[in-house]
Parts: sequence; C-alpha cells; structure tokens
Amino acid sequence: STDDRPNFCSFRGIDNANYYMMDENNNYMNYTGCGNTVNANNPMTKDFILASLRHWVQEYKVDGFRFDLASCLTRDERGRPMQSPPLIREIAKDPILSRVKLIAEPWDAAGLYQVGDFPNWDKWAEWNGKYRDTCRRFIKGTDDQKKDFADSLLGSSRLYRRNNRKPFHSINFITAHDGFTLNDAVSYQFKHNNDNGENGNDGANDNESWNCGQEGETGDENVNNLRARQMKNFMLALFVSQGTPMLLMGDEYGHTRFGNNNTYGHDDRRNNFQWMEMEKYKDTRFRFCSSMIKFRKANPLLGRKEWLDDRKCIWHEDNWDNEESKFIAFTLVDDVSGNNEDLYIAFNAHEYMVRASLPKIEDGMSWHRIVDTNLTSPDDFDFKGSQRIGSEGIYNISEWGAVILQKKR
Repeated sequence: STDDRPNFCSFRGIDNANYYMMDENNNYMNYTGCGNTVNANNPMTKDFILASLRHWVQEYKVDGFRFDLASCLTRDERGRPMQSPPLIREIAKDPILSRVKLIAEPWDAAGLYQVGDFPNWDKWAEWNGKYRDTCRRFIKGTDDQKKDFADSLLGSSRLYRRNNRKPFHSINFITAHDGFTLNDAVSYQFKHNNDNGENGNDGANDNESWNCGQEGETGDENVNNLRARQMKNFMLALFVSQGTPMLLMGDEYGHTRFGNNNTYGHDDRRNNFQWMEMEKYKDTRFRFCSSMIKFRKANPLLGRKEWLDDRKCIWHEDNWDNEESKFIAFTLVDDVSGNNEDLYIAFNAHEYMVRASLPKIEDGMSWHRIVDTNLTSPDDFDFKGSQRIGSEGIYNISEWGAVILQKKR
C-alpha cells in the first residue's frame, strides 16, 4: 500500500481522517519516519488507545509501557506540540494506567526533542538521551563535560528536579536498540551501514563514540585492553548513577553489530543473542556487569528515591571551571545502613594516571577497594572489598580508569 495506491483496511478504511494526522491536501503527516502518524489526541482515537492500554494491564497483567517516539503523542491534529496533550494527561490521571510504569521516548522523527520537558504530571519517566550523550562524551575524554557528568551521576536534577519528580524518572542508558552497542561505541568512530541497502545514508551520524585508536576489530592488545576498560567504565557509571538504569541486551557480554548502528532489518547475528560469545566472556565482561548489578541492588546509597543534598554527596573538586579537567571524584555518605560505610567513586578520563588523595576518615576505619576498572578479572571487582588501601590515603587511578572504594572497619 502506498499513498497514491492505498489499501482501505483497518483504521485507514474505517475513518482515515480521524485516526491519522492529515495535511490540508489530505496527505499523511509523518512525524514517525514510517509514513504516517496516529492522530492520538483526537477524542475517538484517544479513547481507543486508553481502552487498549487498560485491556493489556487488566487482562494480560502488563506492568508498564515504553512509548516509542512519544513526542508524536503530544501533537495536535495539525502536528503542533501541545503543552497539555489530552492522551498523555489522561494516561497519567487514569486510575489503572497511572499505577503502571510509564516511560516516554521524549522525541520524535521530525525534530521535537522534549528530554526534561515531556508533559508528565509527575507520573511519566523519560529515556534520558542527554545522560547517554554526556556519559559518552566524558568517558571518552571530551573537554568541558565535568559539570554535566556530575549532574548525570546524581539523577540529572537540572532536568528532573521540578514539581514532584524524582531521580527515578530519569531512565539512564548508554546504549539502546537504535545506535551502537556498547562494544561498538568503543570500537568504531563511524557507522558502517552499507549492508542496509541505503548507501550508508541511514542511521545517526552523531554517535559520540571513540574507537580507542583503531577502527573496528583488531588484534592490537593495547587497543583491546583499553576498549575493555572503557566498557567497564560505562557500566560503572550506569550502575552508580542515581535514577533508573537501562541495559541493552547483549552489552553484558560485549555484543557487536560490526559498526552498523541501524540493524532493525537484519535477521542475523547482528541482532541475535550470541550464546557462544556469552560463554566466552562469562568470567570477564559478564562477571563485571552482573557484579555491578548485584552491588547496586545490595547498596542502599545507590538508586535512592529522593534527591541528594550536599550532606549526602560530597564532591572532591575545586576545578569545576577548567574545561580540560577530566577527573571527577565524590563520596556518597552512608546515612542509611548504620555501618558508616561511605562510597568513594572516581572517574579519570585523562590520558595519564591521577594520584588521588582520599577523604580522611575516622580512627578504626579504612578504605577498601571494590572496583578498579584498570585491573583484569577477577581483581577488577571484589564485592567484599578485601583489598585495604594503605594509611597514606592515596590511590593511583589509571588513565581512562574508574574506581569504587568503600569505607569499612
């Protein structure tokens, strides 16, 4: 079916002008990149969508929805963005739907970008695309990213600390189904999309990736070691950030799509889970990822429901305005467990090692290493923190490295 030779079936055949956005010439308005856009705020269409969502929750026990290109749903019948779109509001106010997870991808294919500004009524969470971009820039060593990275680590308060929104309304992610995988984000500087049949013109060009010195797969041990470290840095950032972490399937073992950042049309190993690769990296990449998840779930200082103030997060930083500074460190103060087990977390995106002075602590306590991404498995993650840091209060953080230390008796 095409616009000039249409099939009159489904919504198109029932009531084309009400179910779809049409321009003055009765052509479809395309905000999705797929040729048409549902007229979601038309009263009839809106009621149909609401009834469908309720049905899925009540009958199939679906516990939440993520709305693709959700900004399309904020447009009126002429495509104009609405401050209070009826569909989004009624979902947020609905006695059934307001109780499930509501996640918006807060942009569309026509340039409407609403990260931090998606109409929400304190119910809607958002895919935080700015978190993704900031983390990629800082960890690869881009200048002038420290302030934004610090805000991202604490739940993106500049975006979401409004009204009654909480850190968990920020859905934090480094990678998603669109774009590079985590492995490819540290292995490819450019997209490699020729197999998609569009002469390489499809897919995003602004990937904020860094190939660590060589493009694509390589046998260079130094490059591969740096890539492995960078993947661990991203994992560490994701799971220590306040907010809700989202992990792309396959990143736990380092899935590659060989530099293709738009693989939706391929039914092959680019999109299929690679169990042999999972087994190959079970004791290295997968171990680190699963350990970070377990550590986050076990530690009450991570994933907090409320915003942190200066008493709960202490920044060890007096160099905020230096655009070339790529080292950042902070302490999460343990005011929860009763054991006084603070966390010291630091990231070094410089090309050189940083000799970090650790915060002074009371007698009878010492810092213990949980994570050092520069070390190889199993030393890179020690859940028990068995390695005590010496009394001199100094820890050398490698170039492109990150650490978690925990205060213990």
